[in-house]
Amino acid sequence: MTTAPPLLIRNATLPDGRTGIDLLALDGRIAAVGAALAAPPDTPSIAAAGWLLSPPFVDAHFHLDSTLSHGLPRVNASGTLLEGIALWGELKPLLTEEALVERALAYCDWAVARGLLAIRSHVDICDDRLLAVRALLEVKRLVAGYLDLQLVAFPQDGLLRSPQALTNLKRALDLGVDVVGGIPHFERTSEQGAQSVKLLCELAAERGLRVDLHCDETDDPLSRHVETLALHTQRLGLQGRVTGSHLTSMHSMDNYYVSKLIPLIREAGLHVVANPLINITLQGRHDSYPKRRGMTRVPELLAAGVNVGFGHDCVMDPWYALGSADMLEVAAMGLHVAQMCSVAGQQQCFDAVTVNNARVLGLEGYGLEVGCRADFVLLQARSPQEALRLRAQRLLVVRGGRVLSRMAPATAELALPGRPAGVDFTRQAAG
Repeated sequence: MTTAPPLLIRNATLPDGRTGIDLLALDGRIAAVGAALAAPPDTPSIAAAGWLLSPPFVDAHFHLDSTLSHGLPRVNASGTLLEGIALWGELKPLLTEEALVERALAYCDWAVARGLLAIRSHVDICDDRLLAVRALLEVKRLVAGYLDLQLVAFPQDGLLRSPQALTNLKRALDLGVDVVGGIPHFERTSEQGAQSVKLLCELAAERGLRVDLHCDETDDPLSRHVETLALHTQRLGLQGRVTGSHLTSMHSMDNYYVSKLIPLIREAGLHVVANPLINITLQGRHDSYPKRRGMTRVPELLAAGVNVGFGHDCVMDPWYALGSADMLEVAAMGLHVAQMCSVAGQQQCFDAVTVNNARVLGLEGYGLEVGCRADFVLLQARSPQEALRLRAQRLLVVRGGRVLSRMAPATAELALPGRPAGVDFTRQAAG
């Protein structure tokens, strides 16, 4: 791989509020961050004009094998989780490796244009052909130069419920899949769910891998597999390597039990990933009114010191007909659902799709400090809060010091009698 050319970003605003900051990238790494930096002769420079320079967006929970398959072989008429799972079961025999690769690569293009440069994708291993696994391993190889793709071996039909799932999961790991996945609440009984958690954590410990389980993705307050996940995480010394995804049952649990559960999660060093767009869409389907939101207790987990990230989960697939790889949309939904509308809360939601998700994936060299990889996105906003409000334009996307994508600034030319021709959506509120 050729050495990346030097690059200097002038006069940026950083997510921590610092303004007038320059960033110098040399050999694909951040060499200096500060005001009025000197640079080697003939270094190309880009004027940030005070816009927000952020580390790239990270998606800690996605399904790349099903993305962009909406309408195949039919549309999810009820819009429910269970019909989506059934529909995916109908689609699997019709899949081809070529189509899977094509759709996944198209989504990765969307991701890069949106400043999303790292994705953890679950891949279904319950098809004995492991077609999706082989397709996404090929996609991972193809995008390696510009996007970090981390794959999770996911037994969609249940580790113990699907006859060959455990064997297939091990085969997928042997082929190069990175993370051990599971879905304990979808097993036939809660006892089998707990058994699957134990088996999966032991497998990960044996192989030195991370764990990411679809855990308690239900409105049932008695679905408590995350408690078992915390137990085995500590028993096996997996702290910091284990993620509980969704945890929507916590939304329906009584406060007394949660007052016990959240400290257990913190003590075990679990990461938590909520999926705001999908949780708000798929949960509460058996309610009349009032309807539960379904998303897990994000503010309470954060207050307890748990690392919480947000995932997109689905885009144009059997479960969700919308989406565009925009992690700002994900974060904005999260702050609305969790009522995190304070300045600090909005900052936490921005962190949930950047630095927090990077911790979930265990990304090395992520950030805007000296020595980190020169990966960043320039947003047409003056702060993280403004970026969320505007779903800010991604003016520049850089990976290893190389510009991958540019967008023109979002502008509108008005023709109103007695009014100026331009309109400024980025105007800050007084006070």
